[in-house]
Amino acid sequence: MKLYRTLRAALHALRRNIMRSILTTLGIIIGIAAVIAMMEIGKGSSSAIQHTIASMGANNLLVMPGTAASGGVSFGAGSILTLTPQDADAILKKCPSVRAAAPIVRARTQVIFGDRNWVPLYIYGTTPAFIDVRDWNDLAEGRTFTEMEVRDGAAVCLLGQTLTRQLFQGESPIGKDVRVQNIAFRVVGVLSGKGANMMGMDQDDILLAPWTAIKYRVTGSSVSNVNQSRALSEGSQQVNSLNQVYPGSQGNLYPAPSPTQAADEPVTARFTNVDQILAAARTPGEIPAAIRQITVLLRERHRIRADEADDFSVRDMTEMSTALSSTTTLMTNLLLCVALISLVVGGVGIMNIMLVSVTERTREIGLRMAVGARGRDILRQFLIEAVLLCLAGGIFGIALGRGSSYLVADILKWPTELSMAAIVAAVAVSAGVGIAFGYYPAWKASRLDPIDALRYE
Repeated sequence: MKLYRTLRAALHALRRNIMRSILTTLGIIIGIAAVIAMMEIGKGSSSAIQHTIASMGANNLLVMPGTAASGGVSFGAGSILTLTPQDADAILKKCPSVRAAAPIVRARTQVIFGDRNWVPLYIYGTTPAFIDVRDWNDLAEGRTFTEMEVRDGAAVCLLGQTLTRQLFQGESPIGKDVRVQNIAFRVVGVLSGKGANMMGMDQDDILLAPWTAIKYRVTGSSVSNVNQSRALSEGSQQVNSLNQVYPGSQGNLYPAPSPTQAADEPVTARFTNVDQILAAARTPGEIPAAIRQITVLLRERHRIRADEADDFSVRDMTEMSTALSSTTTLMTNLLLCVALISLVVGGVGIMNIMLVSVTERTREIGLRMAVGARGRDILRQFLIEAVLLCLAGGIFGIALGRGSSYLVADILKWPTELSMAAIVAAVAVSAGVGIAFGYYPAWKASRLDPIDALRYE
């Protein structure tokens, strides 16, 4: 009941000087609005930066085959065939931190259209999930290939902007055929431009096709870099097709098909391996969890005992993730510092006005003490007045900040994102500012001598 009476007295005191109360809260309103607007603009900008860097592969995880060795000689990463398309499917289904996963079969050869030819940096046989993994969902033209075309080994492909420019020189490639190892691939789509990656490699110099078509029609072997010791090692060839049942033997079990027969009737490999698996974590923060989940899953699938080394490796884009984290942290901290300066200025204004109010109401304070009010009652009243001013400023500041954020997004087209944490923090901070900057004037009022206060002119 006493608190209710004190609150009513504080509201009555603030209403007596309504204009001064409004002007006093103006500093808090501006400060809170700055916090809300800057935090929402900062959060939107951080999300935009995160999306941009993610499109460059910051969230990507690269699963590579393991390393083979013979006689103490290591043949390098990817020299054994341990990854399969089924591994990619299992990663997507059983790893909660993985958003998408795609197997990749690589090739390096000439792509021909008419009398023009080009050797792209990347020829990837993959699945439609690759588009999602690399955040390449916006096609410049056409469509992507389908899962049905992957199962059928259809000779269809997507071209990057650089490859399209080199081969077609301004013409639309949709519906036209390009030749890869004398296999005609129908162009069904053109990828949007990405530009260079963090290493300066042209991401648009690429051809994407179903991995079954690249694996069985273009190349039946991995293009992983192998060293000369690997190439010269006897008996190091992989059992990867029906005519290689006995590695190291000179003769073929079956007659070698002609190039035309091989193109028309591709023979499915007995052990279908892929060169690598590309996965995308849901967020940069889930990358460590995704690596752990993939490692546990593949060890289980490959039946690797606890005392045995992995027959694969998982790599993340640490450099890009670090750049993302440092950039967003720096931006957030910078905007927060600017907003806090505004709040401090508003708090100083509250303290100044409250000190003036104590001076103006000295006789009132003395009269209250003379009729029985104690020092803590006076302290509570002035403290509540300061907190009410700040809370009122916080409420109006939230509305102004949200409105400013909306106008920035609507007029300037800057990315913004609602931040409930900033709104909750704004209310808490406004109350904290009222207590912090209103305590000294309230304490000063509570320490007045009643006789001197009544005598004050």
